[in-house]
Amino acid sequence: MAIAASILLTGIGATLVMDLWSFIRGRWLGIPRPDYGLVGRWVGHMPQGRFRHAAIKAAAPVRGERVLGWGVHYLTGVAFAGLLVAGWGVDWLRAPTLAPALAVGIGTIAAPFLLMQPGMGAGLAARRTPNPAAARRQSLVTHAVFGFGLYAAGWLARALLPF
Repeated sequence: MAIAASILLTGIGATLVMDLWSFIRGRWLGIPRPDYGLVGRWVGHMPQGRFRHAAIKAAAPVRGERVLGWGVHYLTGVAFAGLLVAGWGVDWLRAPTLAPALAVGIGTIAAPFLLMQPGMGAGLAARRTPNPAAARRQSLVTHAVFGFGLYAAGWLARALLPF
């Protein structure tokens, strides 16, 4: 039970760090924050067999899409924390190290590049966006921040939930 709680806290904490980064980035650099309501819209169309959209903004809204999108966002963060522990073992939770957390954080860039962006109409690795290089750079930095968040939240979980 302590392992599951540690993974949960690590994933939520890392996702919070990523969201804080998005907020700061928006304030300092004027870069818009992600709209997780659109993620909810994308996921909300899946039960009807619709996995790809030409432009997710043009797709029909889904009831509760904002809540669904934020939920998916945080559940994904927890799943990635679970992936970290699956790859590096429970010992990582006992003594978190930065390199594995960054490796997983940066590795998670595959999800938006290969699944979300193509599914939502932005193309593989954001190739259909107005500035693909900038979108890719922002994704890379954001996922590196998530990796740092895994490390920091791992230490918090260790302090709060030692086992």
